[in-house]
Amino acid sequence: MTTLEIKDLHVEVANPDENAEPIKILNGVDLTIKSGETHAIMGPNGSGKSTLSYAIAGHPKYTVTQGSVTLDGEDVLAMSVDERARAGLFLAMQYPVEVPGVSMSNFLRTAATAVRGEAPKLRHWVKEVKGAMAELEIDSAFGERSVNEGFSGGEKKRHEILQLGLLKPKIAILDETDSGLDVDALRVVSEGVNRYKERDNGGVLLITHYTRILRYIQPDFVHVFVGGRIVANGGGELAEELDANGYVRFTQAATTGA
Repeated sequence: MTTLEIKDLHVEVANPDENAEPIKILNGVDLTIKSGETHAIMGPNGSGKSTLSYAIAGHPKYTVTQGSVTLDGEDVLAMSVDERARAGLFLAMQYPVEVPGVSMSNFLRTAATAVRGEAPKLRHWVKEVKGAMAELEIDSAFGERSVNEGFSGGEKKRHEILQLGLLKPKIAILDETDSGLDVDALRVVSEGVNRYKERDNGGVLLITHYTRILRYIQPDFVHVFVGGRIVANGGGELAEELDANGYVRFTQAATTGA
């Protein structure tokens, strides 16, 4: 059983105005994710959802000023970015970057070697990759293309889930994995996430604006994120309320302090 525990997390970024105070984004986030659980974080634009994912992953732009993040009791914030990945954390980014000159096949095998501690046997690795690509309906020819270069939005997101299936992290943070996906791509990507949860007993932190992906990936917990913190918790019924009524009730309460 793996546990990612976030306690009273406060995060800020530098202000573009060098003479001004840093901009505070997260204001005391408390969240615990365990193996086999799917947590959906939903909230309006600018509420800090992506900041939470980047802070956990170790993006240098974001400074943690208070609080803690632990993975099975180990201090995540004391780890470098690569150490966090080897410890079992995975981030699927909202906007996957292009890496010209690096083929998908080399990238995936290098990543697997770093995470597993040794290079996978080539024959077994080729079979493993082909199987994972087939499940995600990815053409095997993509293996020789540069990472994300010239990929459509859906192709980039399938590649992220391909990494998820091959690296088998303990906790997967999926930042708006549903953005830019058509109906078919959404189904394929969602099936990949569900396979990861079922096969590898992984914990999932799913960040999204919309409930459409939650029709394919059933959340165990839904959290409403407003003003840099979680303001409400519930199950699937909370997602349905958000789909019907939006975030107005929660944003008004945050504004008035109610």
